[in-house]
Amino acid sequence: MMAYLQTPEQIEQALESVLLSVEKPGRYVGGEFNSVRKDWESVRVRVALCFPDIYEIGMPNLGLAIFYDLLNRRPDMLAERVYLPWVDMEAVMRREGIPLYSLETKHPVSRFDLLAISVPYEQLYTNVLQVLDLAGLPIYSRERDESMPLVIAGGHACYNPEPLADFIDLFVIGEGEEAIVEIADHLARLKQAGASREEQLAELARLEGVYVPRFYEVAYHPDGTIAEVRATHEAARLPVRKRIVPLLPPPLTRFVVPNIDTVHNRVPIEITRGCTRGCRFCHAGMVTRPVRERSVEEIIAAIEEAITRTGYEEVALLSLSSSDYTRVVELVKAVSERFAGRNLSISLPSLRIETSSVELMEALKDSKRGGFTFAPEAATERMRAIINKFIPDEQLLETARAVYSRGWRTIKLYFMIGHPSETLEDVQAIADLSKAVLAEGRKVHGRKASVNVGVSTFIPKPHTPFQWVPMDTLEQIQAKQTLLKRELRGPGLRLRWNRPEETMLEGLLSRGDRRLGPVIARAWELGSRFDAWQEHHRHEAWVQALEEHGLDFYFYTHRPRSIDEVFPWDHIDIAVRKNFLAQDYLMSQQGETRIDCRNQCFACGILPTFTGVRRQLPPEAWKCPPVAPRGRKDTPDVIPARSL
Repeated sequence: MMAYLQTPEQIEQALESVLLSVEKPGRYVGGEFNSVRKDWESVRVRVALCFPDIYEIGMPNLGLAIFYDLLNRRPDMLAERVYLPWVDMEAVMRREGIPLYSLETKHPVSRFDLLAISVPYEQLYTNVLQVLDLAGLPIYSRERDESMPLVIAGGHACYNPEPLADFIDLFVIGEGEEAIVEIADHLARLKQAGASREEQLAELARLEGVYVPRFYEVAYHPDGTIAEVRATHEAARLPVRKRIVPLLPPPLTRFVVPNIDTVHNRVPIEITRGCTRGCRFCHAGMVTRPVRERSVEEIIAAIEEAITRTGYEEVALLSLSSSDYTRVVELVKAVSERFAGRNLSISLPSLRIETSSVELMEALKDSKRGGFTFAPEAATERMRAIINKFIPDEQLLETARAVYSRGWRTIKLYFMIGHPSETLEDVQAIADLSKAVLAEGRKVHGRKASVNVGVSTFIPKPHTPFQWVPMDTLEQIQAKQTLLKRELRGPGLRLRWNRPEETMLEGLLSRGDRRLGPVIARAWELGSRFDAWQEHHRHEAWVQALEEHGLDFYFYTHRPRSIDEVFPWDHIDIAVRKNFLAQDYLMSQQGETRIDCRNQCFACGILPTFTGVRRQLPPEAWKCPPVAPRGRKDTPDVIPARSL
């Protein structure tokens, strides 16, 4: 391992001589408005908060921004930001011996007590190794010693932590607002008491939502499937239940304003967390249960304070399904009245496909009129029933008419190919429905109307009813995309799609087990990093890494799975019962749907798990029915499993 510069002074001096030689030096200098710089020696614990991608991608990440604010509010704690350098800066850093450093004080990451890495999607896995290596840390957790920071990871891609188990000291499963401060507090106390690294991990493993991979062993059947997961340390929980924040804290309003343009230059305000719609492909909708909401008054106050503190002129009101926010009409009216005439753009993403959604956006008086986005996900009523997102075709066309008639000229439609039981006729229907929507626009705007069609490929994510479903093969994906490229041409139509090889990688990593650890390391050694960037994706490196370790895509992505198979993530408890997911999967095979579970509880597991939590909440904050009935009579309450 190469020798790196050790002090902030050395790093700052080196940066002065090299920054003008790289693209966008503003990525690497820090000093942004609202950033926090504390005295390094005045605190008990120092946390490096890392998003393992470039500055422009990581800066808008709301989760890391919240942790930054929460930790820095504590006078005895310090949090600083770390992003991955782009390839030109990486070459300079390796040449000059500049380690990965924090933006605030330019301290090397290796000097912090805790390195907390956000991993919202699987294509960041090789970037995580890049972060560790550039920081001068061994990539394997067992090779790191007492002088090095504990490495913690969290985010949606960590609900299956197994592919990264070799590299991460501990994972936070679930929501991190309370957990990150609690972990930092415990770590400060343990270090002060002289606890060893192993003792620190054992103590932290006792906390709810904390998973320390080295305290577990996995046994496999001869066919490669998992036989069981065993806890090997008395401090290790089994299963590891996700962490939940019972009542959403006040929204963040003091955002760090970036030095350069980023992917989202706006104030994000989360209005609700969780979803009750039950789309069977949707990972976020399952793992973020239960639904919790903020009050209209709190949201309005947060918008006012945030735009005052930052100067932003755009606000995004975030949720998985904005139309399902209980007081959405009242919120839109309040926003329109409070911020009228202030040249403020307010967006309300994730709206349902119905005319009332159009009326909501019309009430916000969005002057940009750039485009209106809907996600039908499938183009036939049969397929929408299978995925539990049933919308009649006529309702979609009626909504399109309402959008165009109110002045929008572009509608963006998002679909998915590769759903269970999908045929080429279902794929053809994507083109037909898109053309039908465009025809509605032409009636209003003539040739100025347009439809942008985004088509991704279904991946059976962990902890969803479709986790038993095989993915399409590379050849099937290519055939479906070829059909769409042929059919969706001409004036007013624009098609965007994902490269099949990138989809295959995401499927591999999201469904992987611990045996993928060496594969990830080998792919990284072969040059894989920035796998989410099309121009940097190296499919051949992943194929080679799998072959060298006797593994293949088929085992993880394409083979059918029995209903009783033990998944690599089954010891991670999201508080939604596996039996419930299995029942829903069996329903999908019959084309049966479930209604919104705000209207009828289907006993997914959230209510009994969090009964004690629920008593702490005001009635308006919790959006589940009061009583959970038993499961469906025509499906078993217990699905046989091998063992866990």
